[in-house]
Amino acid sequence: MKTFEHYFLAANRWALILLLASMSVIIFINVAMRYLTSNSLEWAEEVSRHMMIWLTFLGAGPVLRYGGHIAVENLQDALPPKAAIALRALVAALLFAFFGFMVWYGWLYMERTMFQLTAVTQIPFAYIYSAMFFGGLLLIVHWLLIVRGYVLRREFATDAHFDAAASASL
Repeated sequence: MKTFEHYFLAANRWALILLLASMSVIIFINVAMRYLTSNSLEWAEEVSRHMMIWLTFLGAGPVLRYGGHIAVENLQDALPPKAAIALRALVAALLFAFFGFMVWYGWLYMERTMFQLTAVTQIPFAYIYSAMFFGGLLLIVHWLLIVRGYVLRREFATDAHFDAAASASL
């Protein structure tokens, strides 16, 4: 399972790195062209926006696994240990249900928008909305990999590359 988790997280990270790098290059080239040649790439804004949507949905899983999302923890801090575990189990179940909701509605959006085309690139909107579907699936997998530690000990994954506590204190 650790091997799967390692490769799963590495693939997710590399997808994010490649998307962000590609988006940055496209925007840089477009801005440079606009100022140097008074022309721009017609498709740059649309493609970079779609890449940002994909970045958001694919990046939610790694942020979740390290506890980087905003959370209000005052109630569980005030509860006795067993009640806090029960509350975290409820939160875990609600999150799992929400991720399932994302997958379901991501699929519905994909079905409904398969024949609607984007303005410039003329690709089906379903390809953009599929980010919600795949992001929800990734959230479910990330959540399943860490949920036991979260519920029982309020632990998130730790990693040398990301420290949620340090990020939150900035």
